[in-house]
Parts: sequence; C-alpha cells; structure tokens
Amino acid sequence: MGINFKDRVALVTGAGGGLGRAHALALAARGAKVVVNDFGRAGADGRTAADAVVDEIAAAGGTAVASHASVTDEAAVAAMVRETVERWGRIDILVNNAGILRDKSFAKMEIADFRLVVDVHLMGAAICTHAVWPVMKAQKYGRIVMTTSSSGLYGNFGQANYGAAKMALVGLMQTLSIEGAKDGIHVNCLAPTAATRMTEGLMPQAVLDRLAPEAVTPGLLVLVAEDAPTRTILCAGAGTFERAYVTMTAGVHVGTGPDAAEQVAAQFDAISSRDEGETVPASGSEQGRNEVGKAIAAGG
Repeated sequence: MGINFKDRVALVTGAGGGLGRAHALALAARGAKVVVNDFGRAGADGRTAADAVVDEIAAAGGTAVASHASVTDEAAVAAMVRETVERWGRIDILVNNAGILRDKSFAKMEIADFRLVVDVHLMGAAICTHAVWPVMKAQKYGRIVMTTSSSGLYGNFGQANYGAAKMALVGLMQTLSIEGAKDGIHVNCLAPTAATRMTEGLMPQAVLDRLAPEAVTPGLLVLVAEDAPTRTILCAGAGTFERAYVTMTAGVHVGTGPDAAEQVAAQFDAISSRDEGETVPASGSEQGRNEVGKAIAAGG
C-alpha cells in the first residue's frame, strides 16, 4: 500500500471503540506500533476495551500496547508518553480522539457538564499534545490530529459544550501548525461523522449503518502520513470527504467617524459578500494587515 507507517509509533486516545479503534487498527495494519489509550473500566474478566483492541492488533500480526491513562490526568499522560519512548524510542503520531457527550440545551445544562466536556475534549487534547511536543521537536518529526466536529464548525442544538470544545480544537490546531512547522510537526483537524458509542440512539439505524467509523479512517491516515498536509480541516463520513475553511471576506473600510456604526450597518451586505477577495488567512495577524491596508488605501 502507498501509505505505510513502518517504524512509526502512534498514540491514539479513546481507542477502545468506535473511531479510535478503527484508527488504531488501520495504523497497525500499515506497520505502526500503536499505543491504544482508553480510560474504560475493566470487565468481569479484568480486561478493558483497550486490551481487546490490542488483542485484535496482535492477532492480525501487528504491534500494540494498552494504556489506561485519562487524558485529563497530566501525570498519567506524562507517564504514558515516557513509557512509550522508553519502549520504542520515539512518538511519531498522536491522534487526539478521546471524547464524551453531555448533550442538553444550554438553558438546561449544568455548568459542571459544560466544564467536563471541555476538559476531556479540549484540555485532554492539549495535555496529550503538550506531552508529546518535546519528543516530536527533538526528532524533528511529528503528525498530530485534533478531532473536531461539525457541531463546532457549524453548531448543533443541544451541544453548546461539545461544539465550544470542538471549535476550540480548531484554534489550537491553527496555532500549533504554525509553531510546529520549523520542526517538521504537522497538525491537522479531522471532523468525522460516524456511528460510535457516543451517537447511539441519535440517528435512525439505516443512517448509522452508512456511518461506520472505518469509513472515516482513510482520511485520518492521510493526515498522519509522511507527506501529510498541515493546517487542514478534513471532514469525513460515509466514505465522503470534504475540506472546511475558516475564511475572511475582503471587507469594506468605513473609517472611524461618529457615524461608523451606521456605516457598518448600511454596508453590512458588502462587508459580508463572498463574491470578491475572500481569503484563508495564513495567520491571525493577517486580519490586522488587511484592516490597516484598507485604511491606508482609503486615506484613513
């Protein structure tokens, strides 16, 4: 196969089932040594979901170990990363996939549930990424994927906590892709639509059948391959793939006079127009450069 991960080491969080399991199996099938991370509790036989995935990988001839660290536990994540480097000498790929749902309309949502979802999705990804960053910098190579969501990109009723965390991951990716460039660290986002434990009961079964996690994983493999892009938001579901962009319209200079607010209101359609000059800024500072440039051009 054209994309392979021979001699690469991958760490996949939330890999005891669903998307994480599919990612871990595919990476191992293509030669990666995989750390299967999942915080799930052990069953009556003392085995966890992560252990079961490791067994699947081993049965297929691959190499994997289980980790039961919570992504929100800095000490446990640091130990997981340290043990991985001691075992295999490096970490090439981090897939931040661990997540939970606590869906409820915002008016009825407890702040504790808002905080918990942000802690797992956003802070968990930040903690894991921060732990592997020095390893990747030292080896001048790294591939990191944040799992975002259409709920963050576009909104979804009853998912204010989840959507906020998922869009925050896009912002994290945008900055880390810039900071990691000089050290060969590529950072991307994957926005999956898949039937997992988190989506059971939310969609009709006929729809869920089309949304197998395995239909998303090919996109993940591209985002962590040696020739992977960076600063990409890749959407995936049911074998269909799209790209999402955070764009900026050309804008209109209205000045800073006493009627500036009225001018913004009067020209709001022109300010919003996507017909001419919409861009994907290379960094946040480009917004300021665009604004100052227009002011200078207008003599303002």
